[in-house]
Amino acid sequence: MDGDNRGLTAQAADVQKPSGAPSVEQGSPRPVRSKARLRDVWPHIRDHRGVLVLIAVVSLIASGLALVQPLILQTLINNVGIDVSITSAVTLLIGVTIGTAFFGAVQSYLLRRTAEGVVLGTRRTLVWHLFHLPIVEFDRRRIGDLISRVGADTTLFRSVITSGLFDIVSSVLMFFGAMALMATIDVALLAITLAAITIGTAAVLGLGMAMRRASRRAQDSVGDMTAAVERVLGAIRSVRAAGATERESERVGEEATKVYRHGVRMAALGAFVQPIMSISIQGTFVIVLGVGGYRVVTGVMEVGDLIAFLLYLFVLVRPLGSAIGAYTTIQTGLAALDRMQEVLALPSETADEEGLNEPARLKRSSGPILAFERVSFAYEDGPPVLDDVSFEVERGSRTAIVGPSGAGKSSILALIERFYDPVSGSIFVDGSDVRTLRRSDLRSRIGYVEQEAPVLAGSLAANLRLAVPDASDEMLRAVLDEVGLSSLTERSGAGLDLQVGDGGVLLSGGQRQRLAWARTFLAGAEILLLDEPTSSVDSRTEAALQNVLRRAGRDRTVLVVAHRLATVADSDKIIVLDAGQVVATGTHQELLERSPLYHELAQHQLFA
Repeated sequence: MDGDNRGLTAQAADVQKPSGAPSVEQGSPRPVRSKARLRDVWPHIRDHRGVLVLIAVVSLIASGLALVQPLILQTLINNVGIDVSITSAVTLLIGVTIGTAFFGAVQSYLLRRTAEGVVLGTRRTLVWHLFHLPIVEFDRRRIGDLISRVGADTTLFRSVITSGLFDIVSSVLMFFGAMALMATIDVALLAITLAAITIGTAAVLGLGMAMRRASRRAQDSVGDMTAAVERVLGAIRSVRAAGATERESERVGEEATKVYRHGVRMAALGAFVQPIMSISIQGTFVIVLGVGGYRVVTGVMEVGDLIAFLLYLFVLVRPLGSAIGAYTTIQTGLAALDRMQEVLALPSETADEEGLNEPARLKRSSGPILAFERVSFAYEDGPPVLDDVSFEVERGSRTAIVGPSGAGKSSILALIERFYDPVSGSIFVDGSDVRTLRRSDLRSRIGYVEQEAPVLAGSLAANLRLAVPDASDEMLRAVLDEVGLSSLTERSGAGLDLQVGDGGVLLSGGQRQRLAWARTFLAGAEILLLDEPTSSVDSRTEAALQNVLRRAGRDRTVLVVAHRLATVADSDKIIVLDAGQVVATGTHQELLERSPLYHELAQHQLFA
């Protein structure tokens, strides 16, 4: 594999950008990590505001009914022993209790359903953005960590909705409602209650901020562990063959240990929350009971008033405990939102196209179909890969690029596909600078077979239909026959539904390469970019594929990158690349006579 072929991925089918997906200008600096705030949750719940209003109304009704219960009980107790009927009060108490439970259940269902909808929208936005990130972002980031942000982080974000925002809102309503009613019973007892609870609440709020920091570190470590597992599973055969299974298992185990340590840190912080609140609540209850009992004995207040006040104390404490729990949950969810926003703040691959008022359209020109003009390129933080490269590819021709490993051959194909943009110089397709074109328009004209010929897990048919989703079974069989893969469907009872395994592991290297050819031919693109198209096949298959290539090139323009000169010797033009520069151009025979480097390559392959 060429040393310059870094980070090239299979071209994915276009998807519609979800509403709310952020837009950031291409080339903007990498985002600085910043803390997410509650207001950052709004873009994720904005589309659900109607049902959120309904939930708020239901929550208000449930809270109101809960606040009425102690008043009814107060009336019942104060009327005991007095010649007053309590039947209506008992009936009302039963009705209010049932109503509180019913509206609480409705609120819980609507809230959880809405939270699932919020998570679905967030995941769709994240997935869209991940699939549209510039290739350079995949070069610098670990796939496993990105996956964890779609899975684990969005799951934690759900808790902001289900156990966070509305718990705090309903708790605040209950809290202030209970305080107002307690004030009507006994102001002195209310003052004692608030003083005791304030001390415990302040301590818990401090713990909540510490838990957010610990949660962020824990989620980062989960991302590291996921990336470590993905790294090994992606090369499990090589790991086994190298006898490195135990070492790699130990390395992943170390990452898991880091997750454990951060989890223990969070558990330790969380363990203090409940005791602090319990001490505060129990202390408050004991003090209120003692002072209130004394006031009852001295005749300052009725027994029913004291019982009602104690019930309101529990009503006050319950939402306070819920609010404290919701606060710590929100801190964990916002830490997850931090990580999601890091990805969403990255510019999408097509962000620079939004600045095109009227993007140029590819039109058939009379000149070369493809041209490089003094193109220079380097990967991020790396040495120059291409230096002042210029060449032309005529329409309908077969052009080859050859040279030693690391010469920059595969990078040329990556630039044509606009996986990257050159540092300087220009690339033209049919006379249009590729930077004035939408990438979707450009890539619709180009078929690209990567060096590694990646195959997606699934069936033969699903792989072939990647770029042509409406292709008929007859078209699929015809293109398989064209590249010599018809035997796969004939020998298998599954036919086109034959499963190829994760990454095409159930196919041989040559079969994967031919399947990639078939997928590209089916798309019918007029420009074919082939990166080492016969690197994984035997000489017999190579000869067959050369015939396929000749037939395919009759009505297409073909640009081939190759090490094996036998693959490209009959090309119309061969471009010799060395150290990122074009050092010779000509036919096979001309280069044997004029290019020392080409002659040396041919001699080493016994092809001179």
